[in-house]
Amino acid sequence: MCQVDEEYNGQLDHRVTPRVSKKCVKCKENTTVLIIRAGDAFCRGCFKEYFIHKFRAMLGKNRVIFPGEKVLLAVSGGPASSSMLSQVQEGLSRDAPKKLRFVPGIIYIDEGGASGQSMEERKRAVAQLESVFRATNYHYHIVHLEQVLSLPSSVLEAGSSATEKPQTGLSYKAAVDHFIQTRKNQNQHPDFSVENAQSHLSSLSMQEVQNGVTSPITPEQTQALQRLFASVRTLTAKEDLLHTLRQHLILHTARTQAYTKVMMGDSCSRLAIKLLSNISLGRGASLATDTGFSDPRYGDVVIVRPMRDYSSKEIAYYNRMFDIPSVFIPGLDSKAQDKASIQRLTESFVTKLQTDFPSTVSTIYRTSEKLHTACPPQNTNTQLSAKCLLCVCALDTKLEEFSAYQATLISEQLSQRRGPGPECTPGTAAAPGSPPASSAGQGHSSGEGQSQGCETGEGDCCSSKEPETVDLKSLLCYSCRLTIKDMTALDALPQYILSEAERRRRSQMREEISDFLLDEEEDEAIPRVNGSL
Repeated sequence: MCQVDEEYNGQLDHRVTPRVSKKCVKCKENTTVLIIRAGDAFCRGCFKEYFIHKFRAMLGKNRVIFPGEKVLLAVSGGPASSSMLSQVQEGLSRDAPKKLRFVPGIIYIDEGGASGQSMEERKRAVAQLESVFRATNYHYHIVHLEQVLSLPSSVLEAGSSATEKPQTGLSYKAAVDHFIQTRKNQNQHPDFSVENAQSHLSSLSMQEVQNGVTSPITPEQTQALQRLFASVRTLTAKEDLLHTLRQHLILHTARTQAYTKVMMGDSCSRLAIKLLSNISLGRGASLATDTGFSDPRYGDVVIVRPMRDYSSKEIAYYNRMFDIPSVFIPGLDSKAQDKASIQRLTESFVTKLQTDFPSTVSTIYRTSEKLHTACPPQNTNTQLSAKCLLCVCALDTKLEEFSAYQATLISEQLSQRRGPGPECTPGTAAAPGSPPASSAGQGHSSGEGQSQGCETGEGDCCSSKEPETVDLKSLLCYSCRLTIKDMTALDALPQYILSEAERRRRSQMREEISDFLLDEEEDEAIPRVNGSL
């Protein structure tokens, strides 16, 4: 036992705390200015080289962007997308040892109408980002989210494969050689050089924005957008719907402006959060395309994520050390509690776990690289009816009869079955208290597509008295069904979605009755036979 008067003759062993070397681990000469991970201490110059090399190595390893292609940079003003813009500027500068060989453009989606910002706040944020875009001398587009209400229905159709257009069957090295030879020919005619073309495009960009080519929004459009998001009950569904509409706007702009690639600023930390949240939202079948480097689901426009190897800590250090401008713009989840949505809860969980266990994000990220979907590949050969109406992923609802999805549907139908009443017979499977628009969107059973009517077989069931609306449920994947299920009014959706849904529904009906339709020759022969009789 310890005693008060006990004396220790020998000195206690002092525990030596390991220290990180004060010298850079790469050059071994300069003083360390930051520590990314344990043992990764860099000086200012080596950290910049490491950061730039990481970006170019990601592009060079995948070889998705071919020389001379037009690439659209999706910049939201946040740290990751601003850092991505800085890396593209660094790669296209005259002093770069290995210059990038594509033509960049910038797009910013103003989402202030959905998040409840005033017009003054939105104009202030746009002005700050516009000053950053002008300094790059790149062609840029500022698109308001309200413009999604006037998109054509063709935005939901997959175009021809974009990977076959630039190289026309040639390999990547052959495409590079062809680009170098073209540059040599252009050097003989300085008036048609790439640098002059880029400066000309930048001047056109400035004139277009000043002249108001980006169509101004009206108060009616803002009210329609706010009414759309007000019809969504949960914040989880609002964020998912906002992401879908944002992707449609970016895709439409890329197609109208002849861009074949779109760069997104998703970092490693963001993709780790997105992976776990998508699994919780039922998007497990499309994880490979949602978190991978390239996403070819749209066919003619491919989405790439060159920032997926950077952690949020690395991006924050780089932006702080080299004065990369960024603009904070509040969103739907700003000042929201941790349990306000699935996405917000997942972000809080991963962030807090990363604080105590620094390898959390990297472990989740590396796991995502090993995942592959069992659905057919996302290409243009896939029939349009086999893709989701909103996210354009392969439908994961057309499965076998004995599957976990079918079991979920049976449990949902049994839980929503109500007892006999004065208006309907006991066979009715309508959800009690469900709004007319929501029940209209679920007018077909998701398993077999049959109408949920009374078992009496009579045509005067109470469910048949409701106004007929477009059935969206059979055209959506499991996750998008959950989003639509949280809406109280499906007529608030943009018109291009409802029009495309109606067109696909009619196409499916025509395929179902195609065996009973007469050919044109038979149809012309029928009057002659009747006339001869």
